[in-house]
Amino acid sequence: MSIDPFDPNVRLHGCACGAHASQAEHNLAVGTDARLRGAVEGAVMRALFPNDARRRAFLSAVGRGTAAAAVAALFPIAAATEALAQAGVPEKKALKVGFIPITCATPIIMAAPMGFYAKQGLEVEVVKTAGWAVIRDKTLNGEYDAAHMLSPMPLAISLGLGAPAQPYTVAAIENINGQAITLSLKHKDRRDPKDWKGMRFAVPFDYSMHNYLLRYYLAEHGIDPDTDVQIRAVPPADMVANLRADNIDGFLGPDPFNQRAVFDGVGFIHILSREIWDGHPCCAFGASKKMAVDTPNTFAALLRAIIDATEYAHDPAHRSEIATAIAPANYLNQPVTVLEQVLTGTFADGLGGVKKVPDRLDFDPFPWQSFAVWMLTQMKRWGQLKGEVDYAGVEREVFLATDARRLMEQAGFATPKTDTKSFVVMGKSFDPAAPDAYLSSFAVKRG
Repeated sequence: MSIDPFDPNVRLHGCACGAHASQAEHNLAVGTDARLRGAVEGAVMRALFPNDARRRAFLSAVGRGTAAAAVAALFPIAAATEALAQAGVPEKKALKVGFIPITCATPIIMAAPMGFYAKQGLEVEVVKTAGWAVIRDKTLNGEYDAAHMLSPMPLAISLGLGAPAQPYTVAAIENINGQAITLSLKHKDRRDPKDWKGMRFAVPFDYSMHNYLLRYYLAEHGIDPDTDVQIRAVPPADMVANLRADNIDGFLGPDPFNQRAVFDGVGFIHILSREIWDGHPCCAFGASKKMAVDTPNTFAALLRAIIDATEYAHDPAHRSEIATAIAPANYLNQPVTVLEQVLTGTFADGLGGVKKVPDRLDFDPFPWQSFAVWMLTQMKRWGQLKGEVDYAGVEREVFLATDARRLMEQAGFATPKTDTKSFVVMGKSFDPAAPDAYLSSFAVKRG
């Protein structure tokens, strides 16, 4: 059975046919052909009954099976579905997608061993990569077709920050939350950030949510992140070793390395990043605008696979299965127990306690354009970005909310009606329509 093509409200909890735990699981089971047929049937039904109330009344009166048969009698569904499928054949099937071995990359990684790429007719090699600058350079020179990126990176590349300017895109967000401030055990009695002057911190990259969230947190506690402490870029895989060697006092980094520091007995989790901004974006599926334009069917197929995988990872019931899939050496190379603690949100804190925070890490693919605006304000705040910024133009060109919404709706997933939203970071509301006012409200800033 295909998804109900006539019900715009079929969403994440359960599936349309009732046989699967989630719509993502249903989509994997029914495959691309059924999904395309559902999209065609749904389009025809909406054309026949543009009024939602009348459409639902018709379905209630005759039943969905009868409605589908009626649509098939009026319109050549099979031929249209075949034509749509042929039109969407990927121009290039063999792809290389780079990733950094962290849990933020979960959807991009798991899509290989769990068959999400293959479902879209793609042969994807996911390539473990040493650092973010390498990820950037290999996508810029075409060695990678697309990559797991820190969500501010495509903004920085598009604006020519740290690399020659090239138009890049955030087609989907990989994860929300999922970071932490981890401190050396020697600081277990030094929990007030006001006492952190002189400390040395690591973040994974200058253009990262980790850098912006750490700076925000420090500044809100009266610490100037450029003069009162040291912040250096350290590859995620080297953070625990640097903590152990006393080269740094702490880091705001991606998992599993916060949990790995606890597992190895060298650090403790001071706070989760969700305590700074609950629902913040972290990593993203990034690709050049050229790739999206030159091979649009390949780009769409890749994005569909990643959206499907992201929605599958969103379901807590799948987290243990996913931990096992991404633990091997060619992926994260971590103990399954460490990954399960991160993915399930039941974890040791390094201070003798066990915490239960189900949304410590979550997955939501929608690339809210207001996320881009907030990142741009922080780039300006800390002197990375100079001069006037066309916030609306940049957010629209880089964060592809329209493309994500279209593909999510085709797959039967929930989508927001708008591309922007307001949110709260450490008690301060952010209005994406007034970025300059937000920026000017900070006492500690460089730009």
